[in-house]
Amino acid sequence: TTLLNLLGGRLIQSTVSGSITYNDQPYSKFLKSRIGFVTQDDVLFPHLTVKETLTYAARLRLPKVLTRQQKEKRAVDVIYELGLERCQDTMIGGSFVRGVSGGERKRVCIGNEIIINPSLLFLDEPTSGLDSTTALRTIQTLQDIAEVGKTVITTIHQPSSRLFHKFDKLILLGKGSLLYFGKASEAIVYFSSIGCSPLIAMNPAEFLLDLANGNLTDISVPSELEDKVQMENSETETGNGKPPPAVVHEYLVEAYESRVADTEKKKLMAPLPLDEELKSKVSSSKRQWGASWWQQYCILFCRGIKERKHDYFSWLRITQVLSTAIILGLLWWQSDSKTIRGRQDQAGLLFFIAVFWGFFPVFTAIFTFPQERAMLGKERAADMYRLSAYFLARTTSDLPLDLILPVLFLLVVYFMAGLRLSASHFFLSMLTVFLCIVAAQGLGLAIGATLMDLKRATTLASVTVMTFMLAGGYFVKKVPVFISWIRYMSFNYHTYKLLLKVQYQDIMPTVNGIKTDSGLKEVGALVAMIFGYRFLAYLSLRKMQLHCEA
Repeated sequence: TTLLNLLGGRLIQSTVSGSITYNDQPYSKFLKSRIGFVTQDDVLFPHLTVKETLTYAARLRLPKVLTRQQKEKRAVDVIYELGLERCQDTMIGGSFVRGVSGGERKRVCIGNEIIINPSLLFLDEPTSGLDSTTALRTIQTLQDIAEVGKTVITTIHQPSSRLFHKFDKLILLGKGSLLYFGKASEAIVYFSSIGCSPLIAMNPAEFLLDLANGNLTDISVPSELEDKVQMENSETETGNGKPPPAVVHEYLVEAYESRVADTEKKKLMAPLPLDEELKSKVSSSKRQWGASWWQQYCILFCRGIKERKHDYFSWLRITQVLSTAIILGLLWWQSDSKTIRGRQDQAGLLFFIAVFWGFFPVFTAIFTFPQERAMLGKERAADMYRLSAYFLARTTSDLPLDLILPVLFLLVVYFMAGLRLSASHFFLSMLTVFLCIVAAQGLGLAIGATLMDLKRATTLASVTVMTFMLAGGYFVKKVPVFISWIRYMSFNYHTYKLLLKVQYQDIMPTVNGIKTDSGLKEVGALVAMIFGYRFLAYLSLRKMQLHCEA
């Protein structure tokens, strides 16, 4: 996996010695559009269908010169090429969503990469977790890709003998050292020539894995190794008379270096007849985006809404909001704003609304970036889109969905509780709640993006939201000067004040010690939080991205 990451440009470390060249040129970001990389884990959106997944990948990754129709046609071609036509309208699925089979998921991942028609395709254990028939079909697909002139490099986990015979060339590594490089069909012959032959009929892949691990069970011990073991202290022998793994490993490394390494190096170092045009194709340092910034934003916005609408409109979520609204409406049924007691009761209701719609979005938004970290890392590594386009699309695609439930909530509470019956006051209350939600969301995004760890993020958010609630102006009126600054950072405080001002601006000069003036200061504070928290979240993502690239 580490070798694949190095070859694919996914792991760039100053501590790595040696050089990797493509057409005799060093790695450049331009190559991302020519290299496909299928990771070991199937990182896909569970609520998108197979066709939607590949269509969005095509629209983001294929060159700008192609029209939308041409890109979508390419996605359909890949679906038929990989034999996915029967499940193209089925959701991918995940832990809690029923979807396509494991083999189909793996083929979708491969489709995501071959859609750009890469010159070089890397795959990290593409058959792990698949049954032998599905694994064979997957490898057959890769062989078909290789036969049309593409280079396919894959790590493989315990392949069957049928799978093994499909490989053209083989690299066998043991503890990071090279044990064999050459034609896969000649591997058994080579190891037999150095005295390691299978004593019983066995899968060639199992034989090679045993050698790589220094295990000579059911494998002949080379005469040179027997002599060496006998000369050493008898304690170095294992109970069954076989040499220990470390000795086997050392012998295999030495055998390769003395017999094969020099010949293979000469073959590899022989200059290739590359003309300048071929070299120039990979020497460009400029990235090639498949879509403009605006197109990337629009595609990611639509994808975001399609993926998350299932979560937002789950019956569990709707029931949670509506049941809370009905309970509030019954407790504050037709409250009276004309008496002091009635106004105090209404102030309690307004404070609860400010707290509820501050708490709810924070704990929803916290999960945004940590949950999508793997997907973001994978897609950014392939240069599918700019980070700024993703961030803006991700944060704005939530807004239409986030603002539907508060409307239902307020429609129930506002009229059941008998708050001020006027269209202007109702819509101003709605706008205030919207501002609170978007500000609270910003805090959740910032905490999630900064920590990228759900346990730590939820702990910090709990403490922060609790502090903001206590400093919200309802529980404590007179706060000590040295800590009074906290309330100005609390969106609960500003939302509560605004809701009071909307209800009592023309009726009372002060309510619960709060002046009922225009409320522009509170609006300004909430708007500053909306942009400030999001900017902090973006900087955290950018820092994480730079750290990953380094």
